[in-house]
Order: sequence, then C-alpha cells, then structure tokens
Amino acid sequence: MPAPATDAVASAAGLNPEALAQLHATARAAADSGAAVLMDHYGHLTNIRSKGRQGDLVTEADEGAEQAVLSLLRDQTPSIGILAEESGSIGPEVGLQWMVDPLDGTTNFAHGYPFFATSIGLCWNGRPLLGAISVPYLKQLYHCCPGVGAFCNDDPIAVSRCDQLQDSLLVTGFAYDRHTRLDNNYAEFCWMTHRTHGVRRGGAAAVDLAFVAAGLLDGYWERGLSPWDLAAGVALVQQAGGIVTAYDGSNFQIRSGKVLAANQALHQQISRELAKISPLEGACFGEPELRHMGS
Repeated sequence: MPAPATDAVASAAGLNPEALAQLHATARAAADSGAAVLMDHYGHLTNIRSKGRQGDLVTEADEGAEQAVLSLLRDQTPSIGILAEESGSIGPEVGLQWMVDPLDGTTNFAHGYPFFATSIGLCWNGRPLLGAISVPYLKQLYHCCPGVGAFCNDDPIAVSRCDQLQDSLLVTGFAYDRHTRLDNNYAEFCWMTHRTHGVRRGGAAAVDLAFVAAGLLDGYWERGLSPWDLAAGVALVQQAGGIVTAYDGSNFQIRSGKVLAANQALHQQISRELAKISPLEGACFGEPELRHMGS
C-alpha cells in the first residue's frame, strides 16, 4: 500500500516528527475546546440566525466555539495562519494554515439532532496534513498525524474492506444552493442508492469523513463544500488508508468544493458511477439521465 498523501505533505513542508507531534496535540486540544462550548449550548440555544442562504444558519454556539478555538490556536501557534468559517482568513495564507469549522452540522445542532462536530484541520499550501474532529455527543475524538496514523480516541482506525459497490454503505450531502441549481446531487443520490446497500445523509461533512476513515461507512462524495469542512476529514481518510480525489479521480483540490473519499477497492467504482450521471430536474422520481458515454 502506498504511503498516505499526508506523509508527502509533511515531507514537503519540512516538518520533523517532533514538530508534527506538537501540531497534532494542538489540533486535538483545539477540537476539544470548541466541542466543550458546543455541549454547553446544546439544547439551550437562544439566537439562531440565517446567513442569507436558505438553511445556512449560525448560532451563538458557532461563534463561542470559534472564539475558544481561535484563542487556543493563536496562543500555541501564533505564526500559523487561520481560515475560520465565521471569522474568515487571519494571518498568512501560504504555508501552514489552520482550517477551522467550529460547528459542522449547525442545522442539526439547531434542531437538537446530535450529529455535529468541531473540525480542526491543518494544511500546507492547501494540502491537508493533519487534523482532529471532535464529535462531542458521541464522546469521540477522531485525529490523525503523518507517521502516527489515524485514531478514534486512543484506538487506531482504518477504512473499510468492502470491495463491491453493491455491498457498500455510502454517505453524501446536499449544499445550501441545492434549491436554485440542477447540479444539486439529487440525481447522484438516487443513482447510488439503487446500486448500494444505501446512501446516508448525515448533515455534517467532517463527521461523514471521520466515519469513512473509521470504516463505519465505505465511501463519501459531495459538492458545494468549503475548505474548513474538508481539511481534517480528508487527512483522516488518507491516514486511515483511503483515497481522496475529485469525482473523476484527479487530484483533490480543497477549494473546489468537491470530494470523493473511499477505500482503495471502492474508489474507482464510485468514480465510474458518478461519471454516468447528469443533473436532471426531478431525478429522484425516476432514473437519472445518462451522458452519452460511447462504446
């Protein structure tokens, strides 16, 4: 099995094991600090607001968790830039940069649905390196580091061994702009649901990726995502032995908003199926339109 992509990123960044260990510890501490704030607010929200797009919410929990995370990161790694969902870009945008999602799954959280997380990823020039995802309601901290591996709490994790698409359980999601465009993942969802044991929709991309890394789910695809949704989870899947790319198998680009993550046996199978699907209004009521693939 080839070395995880995150190992090559660590080498390119010139980070030795001691530096990686310190950054890994910081990511874990930051994820836990944000998650503690979330649990303080869980079930007690008083200020739920819209960011302007249908379904795109922000609460006092998002803001409080982000401030706790930013305070820790600024204290422990003052020279490293930060890209945070609520605060935007802070400090350097090249080299090492933290990607902070204080509350991934805000809609879930606002409704009291216990599927949410604080996600802290570290990238080097936009390439995921390491990270931590705290899923506090489940009392789980997923984390990874090059040369160390991927873990849930203290237990090593690895992607699943499922090797047939028809036997797989996948996960996906739907972007906030799904109401206004045909390229909204509905056709893909229906198509893949008919060719697998099922497709779940968790509502928190970081948790979806963590579950793929842990082998609880066999693969994940989605569009319309932000860098802070992806950084930690992509690093986890890679360290857990999985593959992360664009839909067509080309190199993953964190700012593209698109991701396909799976174990090595299923990755190409999922990619081939996604290539067959064109957006089609009302696709959930019938078979998706197929592109003319040729012979």
